Amino acid sequence: MTEASPRGVSPGVGPHVDLSAYAAAVPDQVVERLRNARRVLTICHENPEADALGSALANALLVEACGGVATAVCVDPVPPMYAFMPGMERFSREPDPTIDYDLIVVGDCGSLERVGPVLESHRDLFERVPILDIDHHISNPLFGAVDWVDATSSATCEMVTLLAWRLGVPLTAVDGMLATALAGGVVMDTGNFQHPNVTPRTLVVAAALREAGAPFSEIARRLYRSKPNTQLLLFGRVLARMESDLQGRLVWSTLELADLAAAGASPAESEGLIDLLSQSETSEAAILFKESTEGVTRVSVRTRDGGVDATVLTGTFGGGGHARAAGATVALPLDEARPVVLARAAQLVAAVAR
Repeated sequence: MTEASPRGVSPGVGPHVDLSAYAAAVPDQVVERLRNARRVLTICHENPEADALGSALANALLVEACGGVATAVCVDPVPPMYAFMPGMERFSREPDPTIDYDLIVVGDCGSLERVGPVLESHRDLFERVPILDIDHHISNPLFGAVDWVDATSSATCEMVTLLAWRLGVPLTAVDGMLATALAGGVVMDTGNFQHPNVTPRTLVVAAALREAGAPFSEIARRLYRSKPNTQLLLFGRVLARMESDLQGRLVWSTLELADLAAAGASPAESEGLIDLLSQSETSEAAILFKESTEGVTRVSVRTRDGGVDATVLTGTFGGGGHARAAGATVALPLDEARPVVLARAAQLVAAVAR
């Protein structure tokens, strides 16, 4: 099938930014699966952030642009900090029981279990319907009928931008909703283009999205320079609790359930805390421990370029992610999980020679 030429911001005029060379690397199987599917469930991971939400929404929009119908699902509510992004109201908490899906697109999930409890409540659906796995986590075990995992990509939204190009769907589609969703994921997963995962391709993709109208400055302001007062109070409590070891090369702090109550904050407002911890000028590894009501402990890790591989640390506890940013859920309460994780982290940090 001949693919359409993507259109830019001016009717009848091609875009100045050309993604064709990069988009050629999108696997043909991925293009054909999405183009030919008629009834699609697009789903992201629980406790979502901008790359998860943006890629799931964008995949739904691509399906619809190709003539299909799509349901965007996230088991958790969209955090208020992302409410400014158009299309967030489209997310459902469950698949539509009236639709006989012929494809499930799982985006930005390092493992299938990351979609959350919907995997068990709809086990037959996930076993019966083919899964298209689109992800950028190096720890992804390739759980789909078709897998497109690109660990060199800064964000899943970077990959989906190239998929849109291959499909011939204008990045300006749906009054700019597509470009904004994709740009949000790129901004979030690159730390507003400050993380070492930014590549020349990332910048060209961002240029194409900007040309299509994505409001990068507003996205960056909303995600990084505008926070509810309750979130600032929460950050203050957790940062005041910061501890360190190994001459400051290992730093950590803890988010307790009592902190949320004291600050009047929601769990979603803890987003960004680990990135503040990782700004320590001495640390090789920064760790945030999050207490939960389920009796488990969630761990977020950031490491310095050229040092500890964060996936080695989180992989010890069944987690995954990227070399510089990873996470895990440890099946122990906070007071028991923390010393175990810190002991392993200390081993890895001590082995780093600069």
